[in-house]
Amino acid sequence: MAARAIASATISFGLVSIPVKLYSSSESSASLTFNWIHKGCGSRLRQQYICAKDGTVIEKEDMVKGYEFSKGQYVLFTPEELKALEEKGDNTVAISEFVPSDKVERIYLDKVYYLGPDKGGERAYRLLREAMRETKLVGLGRYAARGKQYLVMVRPMETGIALEQLHYADEIRLFAEVPLGDGAVKKEELKLAVQLVKQVATKDFKPQSYRDEVRERVLELIEKKKAGEDITQAPVEEPKTQIIDLMEALKASLAAAEKKPAKRAAPARKKVAARGR
Repeated sequence: MAARAIASATISFGLVSIPVKLYSSSESSASLTFNWIHKGCGSRLRQQYICAKDGTVIEKEDMVKGYEFSKGQYVLFTPEELKALEEKGDNTVAISEFVPSDKVERIYLDKVYYLGPDKGGERAYRLLREAMRETKLVGLGRYAARGKQYLVMVRPMETGIALEQLHYADEIRLFAEVPLGDGAVKKEELKLAVQLVKQVATKDFKPQSYRDEVRERVLELIEKKKAGEDITQAPVEEPKTQIIDLMEALKASLAAAEKKPAKRAAPARKKVAARGR
């Protein structure tokens, strides 16, 4: 089934404009959600807003948005004023520069979208993709939509182009803020650790070999619950933190990895010739 576009946009670089369509790169339906239900009658509960001062329920028509500029002090905005604050979105991906792809650190990545050519933009779309592929460069720029302005990267992907929404620099926390403590790496420990890494290394990333086992377990338990079964489980004891001998742990890990049987390749399917009638 063909993908359904979620928005239309225009890529611009120099005097070139390319009409494109945006497509989601992932499915949000994979997440499981639970609703709050009234235990007495089984009806779904409705969210209400309570005034923090007098405890009364506030209806929507009596609500107004505000920005807290100081502790407990707010400047209030009407819907019209909030609209005036929004970025005027022209749905243009304005590329301002091209940089080597490896210069954009992965920590800046927020979301990924696929781009496809819109009517009349097929040739220019392919031209941009091939130009970036040949130069090994990606485009950086801004995309204004839904009242906001996003920092984005446009890059070649397979036979097309992807748009990656990035974080701004002031949204990223410095790794230097993470306390690392002290601890010198010993040569023998490093040697065993390298052996262990190589022992379980593979040439390619195969995402299909990983499954969300927690989601599968929850779905299975939900089906049992629907069938009237008791799904209460005994509490699992929290693992106790223990100080281990690093060398002994590495040696044991290597020994355990060596004992694991090699994965068998899936048997090839026999081709059955179609018989004519």
